[in-house]
Formats: sequence, C-alpha cells, structure tokens
Amino acid sequence: MNLLRLLAVALVATTGLSGCLWSPGQHMGRTSPGPGEIRTAGNDQLDLVAITPRLIAMDRAAQSGDGVPTALAGFQPGPYTIGAGDVLYITVWDHPELTVPAGAQQQLNAAGRLVQGDGTLFYPYVGKIAAAGMTPTQLRDELADRLARYIEAPQVDVSILTYASQRVWVTGAAARAGVIPLTVVPLTLNDAISNVGLNPNEADLSGVRLTRDGTTYVLDLSAQGGESIYLRADDHIYIPFLDAKEVFVVGEVVLPGAQNFKTGSITLSQALGRARGLAQVTSDGNAVYVIRGSHDLQAPSVVYQLEAQSPAAFAVASQFELLPGDVVFVGAAGITRWSRFVNQLLPFSGIISNAASVSSDLSN
Repeated sequence: MNLLRLLAVALVATTGLSGCLWSPGQHMGRTSPGPGEIRTAGNDQLDLVAITPRLIAMDRAAQSGDGVPTALAGFQPGPYTIGAGDVLYITVWDHPELTVPAGAQQQLNAAGRLVQGDGTLFYPYVGKIAAAGMTPTQLRDELADRLARYIEAPQVDVSILTYASQRVWVTGAAARAGVIPLTVVPLTLNDAISNVGLNPNEADLSGVRLTRDGTTYVLDLSAQGGESIYLRADDHIYIPFLDAKEVFVVGEVVLPGAQNFKTGSITLSQALGRARGLAQVTSDGNAVYVIRGSHDLQAPSVVYQLEAQSPAAFAVASQFELLPGDVVFVGAAGITRWSRFVNQLLPFSGIISNAASVSSDLSN
C-alpha cells in the first residue's frame, strides 16, 4: 500500500502542474513558487514546496525550540518507596536476636526480609506490616513505634539489600539490553544508557525513544545530553539501530540507491554527493525532487523541488535536511515518460515501499 501511494505521489510530482502525463515533453512546471509558498498539484494528498532559504529558515525556527520535552524535563524523582519484591535488612541495635535471628553465622542476604506480593512483610513482635509505598525512613519509624511496646527505646535502621520493585527497560542497539532497577539514587537517561553499553557503529543516539505512560518521546542525544532527564518506574528506552536510517536517491544520478547515515541528519547535497552527482547528459537540473511520504493516509504527502541549475541552489541544498525514508528523485532532461519513470523505480520498489512506514516508525 505504501508503494502504491509513493508511486502515485511521484506520478503527480512528475506531471501535476504541466498537463497530460502521457504526452512527450511534459514535466513539472518551471514557474517557481514564492519563497516558502505551498502549491497543491490537483490532489489534496500532495503538497509541492519549493526549497528556498526562507523555507529552511522557517524549519530551523520551528526546530529551535526542540529540546527536552517539558513533561520529561519537569520530572523530579521523589524519595525511593518500598515495593513488592524488595529485600530489606532491618537492624535493631543491641538486639541481634531480631536483626539476625539465626545468629552471626547467617549470611547477610539470608537475613533479609522480602516484601511479599501484597506489599507486606513480617517482623517479630510486630507481625504483618504494610511496607509497600513507604520510604525506608517511614518504615523505620513505624517499626520503632511498634517495637516500643516490647523494647525500651528501640533504635531501628532499615536498608535495602535488593532493589526489585521498580525498574526500567532498555532495548534495541545496546550491548546488554535488559532491566535496570531503580534505587535510592535517582537514575538519569545517560546513566541507563551507560549501564547497558553501546556499540557506536550500530546505535543511533539521534533517535532514542523514551516511552512513559503510553507516550513516546524521540530524543536526539547526539545533540543534547540526557543528564537532566530522570527516569521513573516502568519507563521503556529503545535505542534504534543505524540501519533504520536510510534515504533513497533514484533517477538521473551517477550512483542511485539506498544511503545509510550515522549522524543526526543528512542534507540533500550530501545525498546527491554520495550518488556521485547528477548525470550530466540525461538529468534536468530543475527536476530535483524530495518525495516525503506520509504513513498517515489522512496526512498530505509532500514533494520538495530544488531548481539546481542555479549555483546558489547548491548552497540551499547543503542546508536542507532529509528525513529517514525520504526519496530523492532526479528527473530526466527533455521528456519524462511514465514508462521510463517506472523502469527507474522498479529496482528500488522494495525499499521505497517501506519509506513512509520507516519515517513514521522513527517519529513514534
């Protein structure tokens, strides 16, 4: 379905403003839209936008406010609260029979007291106590208050041997993907990523996804740090692989094909450079298009046009950033027949069919 939509978008892009598709000599009109102006090519699912300095300035202005989302930056973790699965070590000073009932030879871990699934634990003289939801300090005070009925001025201390009730998950391009427990020391996003380790040749830090309460935030950690982002229980961190970042260059270029990129972005001029530039004999410098498909059928697809015959256009192209899944199409000079266009796209039909969904996946 994505392939059909992208082919339809490209079909309109190569014909839309100039007349009949099947007539020789028909291609996209040369009348340049005003800076940043959007034209609709007879299809409410397609926007045609000229790549101009004003468009790039508008995009940068829109992105200038990007950073750590307020919902993440504003979160400050509170004191650690005990939960089911935690193992506690409870000390009652001058009363070793309560601290280590089996005697000094008992291992420390064996002397720990497990918080049961219902959030309770048992302690001598006290009986069952609802520990879940309390901080270690609150539990200490509660135990001291209850033991005071049997022991004069008890001095109680509570520490946590095993943290098991609160955790975050790290998956994706991590050396040791898995679960990281939260402790009394607040855990930041950078701490979590450092704990699991990364392979810089596989991990894409420009698209790290943090899912919290059903909402996914895409974070560019290659441009911004994660020190200010504190994690909370049940956060899910996904580190994408670099092979998911591809753009596709097809048409009248020397070396068409898919291009991976490891940095946060790739510009149009870099993509054309990797394709060894435009084919000098067959290409039309005014027919350089960026097809940006939409995974959402209700959202319009966009075709960006660069009139590359002007030397100044390459300075503009060096500032225009491509997104994963974008298709760069360089049209032919003179005539652009549908049959030739299809023949150019057929070798890449498999990758183009995934272009819109890849872009959508990376933005979710």
